[in-house]
Amino acid sequence: MDEVERYLARSPMPVPAGDLFAWHARPGAFERLSPPFDPVEVVERRGGLEPGARTVVRFRLGPLRRRWTAVHTALEPGRSFADRQEEGPFLSWEHLHRMLPAGEHGSTLEDEVRYRLPLGAAGRAVGAGPVRARLESLFAYRHTLTAADLARHAELPGPPLRVGIGGSHGLIGTTLGHFLAAGGHTVVPLGRAMAEGDVEGLDAVVNLAGAGIADRRWTAARKQVLHQSRVSTTLALARAIARARRPPRVLLSGSAIGFYGDRGDRAVDESGARGPGFLAELADAWETATGEAAEAGTRVVFLRTGVVLSPQGGALAKLLLPFRLGLGGRLGPGTQVLSWIALEDVVGAIHFALRSEEVRGPLNLTAPEPVTNAAFTRVLGRVLRRPTLAAVPAAVVRTVFGQMGEESLLAGANVVPRALLDAGFRFRWPGLEEALRFALGKNRLPGIPVASAGDGGAS
Repeated sequence: MDEVERYLARSPMPVPAGDLFAWHARPGAFERLSPPFDPVEVVERRGGLEPGARTVVRFRLGPLRRRWTAVHTALEPGRSFADRQEEGPFLSWEHLHRMLPAGEHGSTLEDEVRYRLPLGAAGRAVGAGPVRARLESLFAYRHTLTAADLARHAELPGPPLRVGIGGSHGLIGTTLGHFLAAGGHTVVPLGRAMAEGDVEGLDAVVNLAGAGIADRRWTAARKQVLHQSRVSTTLALARAIARARRPPRVLLSGSAIGFYGDRGDRAVDESGARGPGFLAELADAWETATGEAAEAGTRVVFLRTGVVLSPQGGALAKLLLPFRLGLGGRLGPGTQVLSWIALEDVVGAIHFALRSEEVRGPLNLTAPEPVTNAAFTRVLGRVLRRPTLAAVPAAVVRTVFGQMGEESLLAGANVVPRALLDAGFRFRWPGLEEALRFALGKNRLPGIPVASAGDGGAS
C-alpha cells in the first residue's frame, strides 16, 4: 500500500464560521483561491459545494499541461465540505475544508489534505519535498487572501450591490469581479457600446476599459486606439448614466498616475496639476469624459492607478522571465521613481471607494512606499534569488520603445495616496518585498504536525 501523506493548515479568520463558509460557497471564491503564481484554467464547473458537484481545470506541471478533476464528496452546511481527485497527478487526493467557531466574532479555517504520490518509493523520494513546498506556498496564499477579503467586506458592511464593470475581462476587472461576487455582490459585465438600459438598476459602475498602454510602440494609429478605447467608451458610459431613469449612485472611472507626468522624486498627491506628455493628456481626457455623469448627480471617482503588481499581467508579468533567467537589471539611470501597488490593494481600494460616500474626484491608487527603478530591481532579484546586473541603457529603451519607453519606463513620479490614507483606507501590502513575495508565492505556511494518516482518507 502506497504511503499516505498528510498536510494540515490552520489560520484564524476575522468573521464567524458561518460567514467564512458563506464566502467559500459563493461564485468567485474558487477563482479568488487560485493563486496567480500557479494559475489554472477552468474547463468545467457543475454545482457548488454539494456532493456530486464537479470542477475540471487545466494546470501546468513542468512543461506539460494536465487536467485535474475534483468531485465534492461531503457537505456540512456552515461548517465543512470535502472534495477528492477523480483525475489528476496523484494516486489519490482528498481535501477537507473546515470552518470552526472561535469566539463570538471569529473562526478558524482548517484545510486538511491527504494524498498519495505516484511511482511508489521513487515518487516519494523525488516528489515529496517539492509537493510539500507547493502546498505550503498554496495555502499561505489562500489563507492570507481569505482573511484579507473577509476583513475588507466586514469593515465596510452594507446591503449587497449590483455593480457593472467595464473592462471586466482585464486583469483588474476580472479580479475585482471575483472579489465582489465572493463578497455577496452581483457583478454585471458591461460592453463598450453603452445605452441607458445597460446601466438601469445598477448601484455602481466601475469603468476599467482601455487598450494596454505599454503593449507596443505609440504610433499615430496606436495612440488613436488608446484614446478611443478610453475616452470614447467613457463618454458613451457617462451619457448612458446621465440619461438613465435610475442611474447608478457612483461611477468609478479608470485613470492613471501618468496624469502627473514626469515629476522626478518630488512627492505629488491628488492636488497636483496635470503634467506634460501624451499620458498626461490621455488621462486628463479620460477623466473629463465622465462630465455628463457628474452633472447628472452621480458621484464620480477617478482611479489614478500606478504600476499594478501581478504575475498575470502588466509590468511584473513582462519582467519575470528575464529576471528568472538572471537577465534582470535597472532601466536607464534607475533613479526614476516607481509608484506601484499590489493588485489586491487595487481591488481593496476600489471596494473602499464603492462603499465610502465621502470619496470623490481623483484617487491615487498607489502604495504608500514608492521605490526607484533600481530599488525595485534589487528587491525583485532578491525575492526571485537571481542576480540583477543586466542594466538596459536609456538609449536602448528609447530606440526600441520610442515615446512609450520614454514616458512609461524612463519617467517617474513619487505619487502619494493621500486621499485614500486620509479617508482611512488600510493597505494590506504597503511594502514592496512583502507584496512581491505574496504575489509570487514565496511565502510558506508549514503544516501542523499530526499523527500518522495510515492508509485512510480525509474525514
